[in-house]
Amino acid sequence: MTDSPTPLARLKRRLERLERPRLAKGAGAFLLGEADVDARLEGGLARGALHEVEADVDDHASASAFALMLAARGAGDRPILWVREDKGARMHGRLYGPGLVELGIDPDRVLIVEAPDTLAALRAGADGIAAMGAGVVVIEPFGAARLLDLTASRRLVLAAERSGAVALVLRTRGAPVASAASTRWAVAAAPSVPLSGNAPGHAALAVDLVRHRGGVPPFSLVLEWDRDRLVFRNPARDAALPRAVPADPARRPLAA
Repeated sequence: MTDSPTPLARLKRRLERLERPRLAKGAGAFLLGEADVDARLEGGLARGALHEVEADVDDHASASAFALMLAARGAGDRPILWVREDKGARMHGRLYGPGLVELGIDPDRVLIVEAPDTLAALRAGADGIAAMGAGVVVIEPFGAARLLDLTASRRLVLAAERSGAVALVLRTRGAPVASAASTRWAVAAAPSVPLSGNAPGHAALAVDLVRHRGGVPPFSLVLEWDRDRLVFRNPARDAALPRAVPADPARRPLAA
């Protein structure tokens, strides 16, 4: 569903009609579901904070998928608000309902706002965070998004701290940009590991923690997404044990 970005009051009223649990600054953290990663992050990712996801322009779909996966983990039973510039919708395509279902996300949980420019997207995103109705707010500016500077990111952080919502920003990878975000992630596509019977495997992403304001060292690994349990998995750790390989039928002895 797409709403017009012009009357932001309409969006505020819609979010305020939703259940609004009381969340204060320091509203805890949410786990990614992969024990090793959650341990490295010292207990998951903070709520009431801003997190950034970046990718090359040709890998935008991977960044969007990772943001949706994080949103599915962080939103709880509350909706996900996705604010994007309409230029991005024209270039990268819109969120696809059956694709959301393939990730285990009910499309009815996702509210979409398309803004005419970066400034409108940032304003709509900040208002969505402050409204306290959404569990996660994803802001997707287009291109370099120079208006999303340190000052703008601080405004988003303050709004998230007040409401307890998780704020996610999608960036196109480029020159380093100053930001008040708690974490920054770089994401790219990765080959999935086939399931038994050579069935298609879980969606997989190459994920790099580029920066963590809490001092967690950067790390890189491949993560799979389990859509049935809505958790991340480490395919390297969960790889199946080696099994005996049947003999080549051409070399098997004939039955007596």
